[in-house]
Amino acid sequence: ARTGRINNINKKGVDKNMKNKLFGITTKRPWFFTHLVCFIMLCVILAVHATSWASVTPQIAGGGYHTIGLKSDGTVWTCGLNDYGQLGDGTTTNRSTPVQVSGLSGVTAIAGREIHTIALRSDGTVWAWGWNEFGQLGDGTTANRSTPVQVSGLSGVTAIAGGHGHTIALKSDGTVWAWGWNKFGQLGDGTTT
Repeated sequence: ARTGRINNINKKGVDKNMKNKLFGITTKRPWFFTHLVCFIMLCVILAVHATSWASVTPQIAGGGYHTIGLKSDGTVWTCGLNDYGQLGDGTTTNRSTPVQVSGLSGVTAIAGREIHTIALRSDGTVWAWGWNEFGQLGDGTTANRSTPVQVSGLSGVTAIAGGHGHTIALKSDGTVWAWGWNKFGQLGDGTTT
C-alpha cells in the first residue's frame, strides 16, 4: 500500500540514488556540483558579454593618399601623405611605414576620405584629424589637426564614414549626423550651406 510517497524520494524531493549523479556522472564530492554550477554560470556570462569583451576586429581603410589600419588591440596605425596631419602622429611628415596615431586607444572602427581620418571609440565618441577646411573634423574650428580631436557634442555613435570634406555618423538611436562641406546638400539638412 502506498502512503502518498514515491519510493526513493526523500523529504526534499531528491532521488536518493541520484543525489550525487549529474548527467550520468557519479561523485561523492559535493563541491563538484558547486563548481560545475559556477562554471556553467560563467560560461553563460561570457557568452552574453562576448562582444563587449572580445578584441577588436582588425580593419583597413583608405584616404585619398593615406592608409589607415586598426589593430586588434584598438590602436590605429597610418602611413602615406601627411601634409595636413591626416596620419595623426603630431607631424606633417609623410611616412612610408605605418606610425601609431598619437593618444588614441579603444578604437572599434576607422574611416578615411581625401585628407582627413576618422575613428570611433568603444565609448561611442568620434575622433578626427587632418584637413579641416570645411569643419569636417567636427571640433568647431576650421584648423587642420595633426592629432585626433573629439567631435563636439556627439556620443552614442555606432558607425562612421567620410566624404569629400564632410563626415557622417550613425547614432545608436538610428539618427544620422553629418558635418563639414555642404555645397551640394551632402549633409542632408535641406540646405547647401
